[in-house]
This record gives sequence, structure tokens and C-alpha cells, in this order.
Amino acid sequence: MGLASTSMLLLKSCSLKYEQGENALGNVKLAKPKTGEDIFAYIKRQKGEFDTILYRQILGAANSFKEGDQTLGLTADSEESRKHARELIGNTPIKGIQNQPVFQDELLELIQKTTRDIENGSLNQWTFSDLKTFVLNEPEDKIKAIMPYLGSDAIACVVKLMDNEELIQLGQKVFNPLPNSKIGSKGYMSARVQPNSPTDNVDDIRWQVFDAWSYAVGDLVLGTNPVSSEPESVAAIENTLFDIIQTFGLEKTISNCVLSHIDVQAEVEKKQPGSTGIWFQSLAGTVSANETFDLSIEKMQNHASQRNGQFGLYAETGQGADFTNGHGEGFDMLMHESRKYGFLRALKQEMTAGQTFEQQAWVHVNDVAGFIGPEVFKTKEQLVRCCLEDIAMGKLHGLTIGLDICSTLHMDVSLDDLDWCIDHIMPANPAYLMALPTKNDPMLSYLTTAFSDHVRVREKFGYKINDAMWDFFKHIEIIDSDNKPTEHFGDPIWVYYQYQKSKGDERNQADIYAEGRQMIETIKARGVAIAEGYGENYWDLEPELNKQVHRLYEDAKTSLWTEMDAQFLASIPNVQFIVSQSQNRKDYVYHPESGEKLSQEALSTLKSLKAQNGTKANVQIIISDGLNARAIMDEGHLKPFLSTLKSHLQENNFNLSSENIIIKNGRVRTGYACGELLFGEENKGTVTGIIHVIGERPGSGHHNFSAYLTATTAANWHTKGKVDHNITRVVSGISDTALKPEQAASDAFKIFSQLFEKAQPQA
Repeated sequence: MGLASTSMLLLKSCSLKYEQGENALGNVKLAKPKTGEDIFAYIKRQKGEFDTILYRQILGAANSFKEGDQTLGLTADSEESRKHARELIGNTPIKGIQNQPVFQDELLELIQKTTRDIENGSLNQWTFSDLKTFVLNEPEDKIKAIMPYLGSDAIACVVKLMDNEELIQLGQKVFNPLPNSKIGSKGYMSARVQPNSPTDNVDDIRWQVFDAWSYAVGDLVLGTNPVSSEPESVAAIENTLFDIIQTFGLEKTISNCVLSHIDVQAEVEKKQPGSTGIWFQSLAGTVSANETFDLSIEKMQNHASQRNGQFGLYAETGQGADFTNGHGEGFDMLMHESRKYGFLRALKQEMTAGQTFEQQAWVHVNDVAGFIGPEVFKTKEQLVRCCLEDIAMGKLHGLTIGLDICSTLHMDVSLDDLDWCIDHIMPANPAYLMALPTKNDPMLSYLTTAFSDHVRVREKFGYKINDAMWDFFKHIEIIDSDNKPTEHFGDPIWVYYQYQKSKGDERNQADIYAEGRQMIETIKARGVAIAEGYGENYWDLEPELNKQVHRLYEDAKTSLWTEMDAQFLASIPNVQFIVSQSQNRKDYVYHPESGEKLSQEALSTLKSLKAQNGTKANVQIIISDGLNARAIMDEGHLKPFLSTLKSHLQENNFNLSSENIIIKNGRVRTGYACGELLFGEENKGTVTGIIHVIGERPGSGHHNFSAYLTATTAANWHTKGKVDHNITRVVSGISDTALKPEQAASDAFKIFSQLFEKAQPQA
């Protein structure tokens, strides 16, 4: 009752209606349906026979507006057309949608195989209007009884029919807690601590965990996004996180995780048995999109079969990831997202077959809703809608679902807007949120939820964390016997002191505190925030740290709109300057797909360059501004990187092109396009490669850039679109204040050499 009352208060006080702005409507115009007419009858009346394109358009037009669906040509041209689409879906039998997929591949076949046959259940004659009425009015046990009969496409369709208040109502009703815990239960809201470091520095990572626990935050997983996916680096982070868990005796309470590719985690576990916790993997909604992650159904099934302990699989998803990777397949983002949950549900079923609930491994999913950018959606209202949709779909799939309520710096979502979004989403009671010292991630350069946000949300909504972890926070005296913060609340050095004492450190408190203070100052000097103390309330960020976060936000906005200047271009020798298809910086930022393709002038320039060089060069360096031109223009960034890199290449007999290609408004895929033109030769096994230096997302204050490394045969370059992220490696976080350019160049050369050798045709 408390949660329901809070949600209604919020929804009455803050309207979710908004001005969509220019070009907000799409091109799907739908006539008014006849009374009781379903999708299939409407299509036959309009086209004379079934039409796949119109079918997909009707399903897409039912969605609330998002830029990603607009790009796919699937948004309604008016609210009237959207209403008509929803009416058609509402009149359609559930089994009709499940028997007529919008897109067929092996992943859908797996989802269908692991969904009970609707023909044998009570849902056989139900329409989607019937289903919506049922899930909004019936209790949880009755909803859970029909969930196994609902395929992923059907779940997406019923969500399309709900407004935000109804999605919250569903979220407050259905819960899928993790075995032997309260995580994911009604009235609980957990946290994944995200202790990221721009340089994978284990001290940065360790101290962010101490920091989280000083605010009584972090009870699900300690999960670090690595800069490097080299097994040695991943192993070092896994060991660091597991050491903290083991030192405090929390092996059965919380897991560790390094969010590298699942293959790398398996390799680390093989070398260091027991060191990895729950295994992570990003999932997509189609077979082809998963191939972008170097992932197959069989590979995931094989990995899942190894997860026999308490901690199983941790998946991340997000609307729009499929189409931004070139795998939209003609259907809308909501249905793509739902199929990702169907994929994880299928894996979970295979993992837990024949087990009691208490025996099952933890499986959970994190919806990273706003991480991609404005090509998916731009506004705070769309972010709220997306999160509420995904909570509902995840819960109806029987999954424990959490959120990364986040935005990139190039979305139209400010720091204050993010608070507004949190307040509108939290009534739906997701299982968990991300947790960082501040809203600003020091490595990924995006905005998400801070430790202080967790404290505020728990206070405002009355949410609790997993009981076992709350008892631990009492044990280390962060929380008192009356469940209130103690004098040690917000003091990470106190947690470090407890950690050292648990390890048998016999030094006095003053000496350990002095050491802790020095370590924190060193970490802060590297640009990694450590929250200490609080403001007027326990849930307020300390004022000076709050000012620092806002300064970083303003720096990011400036960086985002800065363009390469003439002085910088003149400083680079042998420049071939080309542009993408973006008309200007605004077009590039808001329509990033325009920055993935080269202009006609650029294509002509590269063809001339190829004719001039012939087959002499086998390595091409490409430089793009990306989302932060300052990252490559700043003094001490690009020049030392290129100088060191070129020395390594020349000393090891690589034939480096003498020209430096610079792309204005370029994205990573423009580098692949350059490789196709410069190195593509039909049926040739010659190995060639590109090293693409590109400015990263701003937001961390480091002005980092990355180096994308690709090496493959001329025959692969010849096939347009074949070379993509799945065969590319990256060295990221490069700047004079993070990963030093000289070291990054050495790392990049090492990886590039390995890729080059691996790509050689086998004798």
C-alpha cells in the first residue's frame, strides 16, 4: 500500500506528457479499424493478403515514440495512428502473434521451444486486451501461472498497450527474487557496485567498494567494467574483488564479476578456479546481433551449463543495441528487447532443470536503458517509458531485473533530469540499480546512479536491501541496532580499517587511517571520485563533490560540441582529410548513424589514395574526432601515442601507410569503411589492418581517446559490412591523466600484432 500510494502521488504531481519536438513523428499512417478487427483482418483488408512490412509497421506504431523506432521507419505518424495500432493489437488473439513471428531465426526457435504451448492452456482464445485486463487485475500467483505460456513477442505486445501508470501497477505486483535471498522481492531494492577505473587500477576498484559499503550500499554484485579484456588484467580485478568478499566472509552473500566477454571469464576461471563469481555477458535479440558480441546460442548454452554453483549468469541488455549495431531486421526495439529476456529465460530453464528453487543458481538481468545515446531516444520522458517497459517485460519473463537508469552526455537529459527519472521509475520496484560514488562514471563517461541516490531512494520509498548484507553493515558498524546510520556512515576509511583488522593487521587505528587517507588522495589525483561524508541529509552528496560533478558535466557538454581546428590539422603530417555523411556536428551527435558512413567525396579521396599506394602498405592509421575532438587535440595525447606506435610498427617490419587519414564527424564504423576501400581484394589472403584512433564520450574529465584495432584478410575487407566490432579489439581510456599514451601505444601494438598473426591464412 505504501508503494502504491507513493507512485500515485508522483504520477499526479509530475506529468509524463511532453513535447516531442521536431521530426518526432514517423511515417506509419493507419486507418481506423473496423469494430473488433484484429491485425490480420486489417492487413488482409488493406493489402488483400498478409504483408510482413505492414505487420511490422502496425506493431511498431503501437509503441510510444522513440528515435530508434523512427530510424527504422516504424513510428506512427500521429497519436491517432498509434491509437489505431493499439486497438488492432488489443483485438488480436495472443496465439495469432505467437504463430506469426515478426522475424524468424534460431533464437526465436529457442524461445518458442522453452515457452509452453498456448494451444493447451486457458489462453488459447484470449486477445491481448484480455491479457492486459488479466495482468492488471489478478493477483501475482495467477499471473505467474500463465507466464510460462507467454512468448517474448506476446509479452512485448501486451506492454505496448499499457500506459506508464499501468506498467508501474504491474511492476508492483510481480516479483522474481533470487534463491535464498530477498533480492528482487517486493519492497527490496539492491545495488550492483560499479567500481570502474580508467586504468583498471585495483586500488581505484578496491576503494570504491569500501566507499559503497560505507553508505550501506552494495548487496548484489561487485561488478567492474574493465578497460582491458586481457585475461591477466581481468584476473587481477577478479582477485581484488573476491579478496574483499572473502576477507569479510561474504562468499554466500554477494558475488564478484568483471564484465569482460564471457569467454575471457571462463578462461580466467580455468586458470584460477574459484576466483570468478557470477559470469557476465551482453545479450542481443537476434542471432545476427549476438554475432556482433562474438556470441552464439551454443556458446551461451555451453557456458551456462558450467554455472552449477550459487552464482550463475548476469546479463545486460538495452533497447536499441541491435539496430545501432546494424541488426534491426525490420522490427521495433521493444520486441528486440523482449527477445533478449526470452533468451536469458531459456538459458535459465536449461540451467535449473530438475532443481528445486533453493538449489538454483542466481540469474539476473540489468537493463542499461540509456547508455547508447540519442539515436535510441533523447528525452527524460522516453527514458522513463523505456525503463518501465523493460521492468514489466523482464518480470513477465520470470526474471530478476534491475536497471541502469542512465544517460549519455549527448542525450537531452541533465543531472537534475536523472533525479526526476529515478523518482518516476522507482515505484515499479526494480530489483536493483547501479551504484557509483557519484552520478558520473570515471571510465565509461556516462551518468548513472550514485551511492547517495540509493540512500535517498531507500528513504523516500521505504525500500530495503538484502537482509544478510544489512546485517553485515550492522556488524561493521555502518548501521546501528535501530537501523540508522552511525558516525561511520560515509567514511570509507572506516571500512578499510575493518578490512585490515579482518586480515589480522595489528596496527592501531590512527596508522591505518593515515594510510587510508593517503591512498584516497592518490586515487582522487587520478580523477576517480571517492565520496566521503554527506550534505544536509544522509542522502545528499557532499557539497564540494557535488560541485565537481557539475563541473565535469559542463566540461562534457563543451567537449561534445568542440570541432577539430585548423591549427591541430596543420600539426599532423601527411594528412588526408575526409568527412562522414553527417551534415554538421548537430547531425552527427543526434543522428550518429550518419557518422558511420563516408561521404562521396571521402570515397573518391580513398580510391585515389589506394591507386597511389597500390599494395605497398599493410597498415593504415585513421584518426577521428568521435564525440570528443579535444581528446585527440589536447597537448600530450595524440602525438606521443602516434610516435610510439609508429616506432613499434616500423621496428617490426609492418608497412605503414605514410598518410594519416583524419575523419571529421567519424564513428568507429567509418574506419571499417576505410579498410574496405583501401585493402579489399577479392579472394586474396593477404592480411592488412587499420588502427583507428577516436575521441571517446566526454564526461570523465580525462578527455580520453581509444584505439580500435582490426586485422583481417583482403578477402574479408572486400565484402562490405563483413568486418565489424566482432573481430576488433580496443584499447580505451587513453590520455595524459589516465592510461598514458606511450603505454597505450605499446599495448595497442601488442594486441594488433596478435590479431595480425591470428588472421594469417593457415597452411
